[in-house]
Formats: sequence, structure tokens, C-alpha cells
Amino acid sequence: MKKKEFKDRLFELLTEGIEEHTTDEVIQKTKLLINEFEKKQQFSVENKGKPWTDEELRIVLSFAPTKENILKLSKGFKRNYGSIEQIFKWAVTPDNTITKKSKEQDVLIQQIKRIVKEAGWRA
Repeated sequence: MKKKEFKDRLFELLTEGIEEHTTDEVIQKTKLLINEFEKKQQFSVENKGKPWTDEELRIVLSFAPTKENILKLSKGFKRNYGSIEQIFKWAVTPDNTITKKSKEQDVLIQQIKRIVKEAGWRA
């Protein structure tokens, strides 16, 4: 399929809409579906399991924890989607409610908490 054909078909679908949904709701649903599709695509995760640097964590925590941003960060840092998601979760979870599974995980949690504190986040 040529780009123009694809564009025309996509616009036709968006114009046709979804039963009982406004145009804004159709656009939002389309964005969510594109994000879901993109998440399922194969992309490099060559840094999986490697330690995070303070600067990498600062960059991650400078973004809002949206699905789009998490996907963008996971691709950029070549990490799993879930690892970025977990950083955001640990950043806002009180220390006394985090259960540690391994020493490496404990070190990462403490690193995240330190950077969150430095950044002046409030939970």
C-alpha cells in the first residue's frame, strides 16, 4: 500500500468514527491503539539488566509517566517497557511499602529515591 492510500484510509476510518463517540474520543482511542501496537513491536532491549546511571534516571524522571513517554523512554534507553514503568512506581511509593526481591533491586530503589529527593519530588 502506498503512503497516500494508507493516509486516505486512515482518515476515512477516523472520519467514520466509532459508534456513539465524539471525534476527540475517536482520536484518543486511536492513539491508545497505536501505542498498544507499537509496544508489541520488537525493539532492541540490549541494556536490559544493566545498571542505570544517575543521569539516565534523572532523564526518565523528568518525563510524565504516560504510556507514550514510557514507550519513548524504553526505546531510547533500549530497556523493557516494564522497567521504565517500575522506575516511576518506585519513585512515588513510600519507602516502608516497598518489598525488595534482590540486592540489585534494593540498590536501584535507593538510587531512584535519592534522585527523586534531589529533584524535589513530593509524594
